[in-house]
Amino acid sequence: MSRIAEYRQVAPQGALDILERLAARARGRRLLHVSGGRLGGGPAEALRAAVPLLGDLGVDARWEVTGGDPAYYATVRTLQAALEGGERVPSEEGLERYLAMNRVSARKLDLEADLVLAHDVPPASLVEARTGGRWIWRCHFDCAGAQHGAWAFFRPLVERFDAAVFSLPQYAHRLGVPAFVLHPSIDPLSDRNRDLAPRELQTVLATLRVAQDKPLLLQVGPFTRGHDPLGVVNAYRIVKKHHDVRLVLAGAAGEDGESLEILASLRDAAEHDRDIVVLELPVDAHVQLNALQRAATIVLQKSVQEGFDLGPAEAMWKGKPVIGGATGGIAQQILHDVTGYLVRSVEGAAFRIRHLLNNRELIPRMGAAGREHARRAFLITRHLLDDLALMAHLAP
Repeated sequence: MSRIAEYRQVAPQGALDILERLAARARGRRLLHVSGGRLGGGPAEALRAAVPLLGDLGVDARWEVTGGDPAYYATVRTLQAALEGGERVPSEEGLERYLAMNRVSARKLDLEADLVLAHDVPPASLVEARTGGRWIWRCHFDCAGAQHGAWAFFRPLVERFDAAVFSLPQYAHRLGVPAFVLHPSIDPLSDRNRDLAPRELQTVLATLRVAQDKPLLLQVGPFTRGHDPLGVVNAYRIVKKHHDVRLVLAGAAGEDGESLEILASLRDAAEHDRDIVVLELPVDAHVQLNALQRAATIVLQKSVQEGFDLGPAEAMWKGKPVIGGATGGIAQQILHDVTGYLVRSVEGAAFRIRHLLNNRELIPRMGAAGREHARRAFLITRHLLDDLALMAHLAP
């Protein structure tokens, strides 16, 4: 049995039938994804699941990756940071190296396809080597506030594509090519989201030393200012005056000084309060993060940045109410007062946590609504439908 059949048990009714019909229309055409690597999160995580499933559906789908030396990767990181609005300036020499290394990749890779999706910055300049088919730039980040110099370099590349795809309308820059909006998705059968047997769940929690003797508040995300873990601690402290709860913050700190400073502050808070648990976990600790989300009473995603973290969709899939920052992709995932709450302040987050703890019957009700919302809007089956519909539209 192909793996795609397993999704019939979790996808909305009829979704697999529509997928199969669209896939039948796509047979005989070639779909190619190109990214900067096969490891890590972001585009690579989505493609690791999507490309094999497209193959199960009978679609000729391939995935190629660009390569380069350390200078190439350093320029890619700097250029993407500048396109995201960061105070980074790629050098002229670095940009020339980026273009040159992608010309080498273009000669090595098989870029022949009816539809080519180039993901984010690393493969974007491969469009210079196109010989046929339709090309789409798939942008997974917010480039609306890009640094002027970086955008002046990058925009001519993007406008050589036939279209661009963004995760949110506000992420898009004004372009001379058509733009589409497609939300990212989660894989419900991955280690990050699959069901866990009670014994496996308890074993993982015991290894992490997380007890379940009181209501558990959880935030999963990097220890950065944009994800506001210190704000979550302050909200917990307000709640703690009225309810005996435990807070778990799970994530990783970057190597920059700001992240390390935030992590130090979180550790200091945990030293003075045994009910604050700070877990440094790698991004691929999927089973551990899955177990934490399933053990949580309430999940928080109090981000103050315009990202599209899929933490709310993951938590909703596990039947948890989510309290998140009213910004970016988080506001697109949470249905306010139905699957959770959108908040704009520490006090607002604390108020909503207390409201749920004072009205416990709302927790399973919102959790059930959240799971159904995630099923319909954020599973990979919907993502595959989007990809195949895009192919039917742009490469008929």
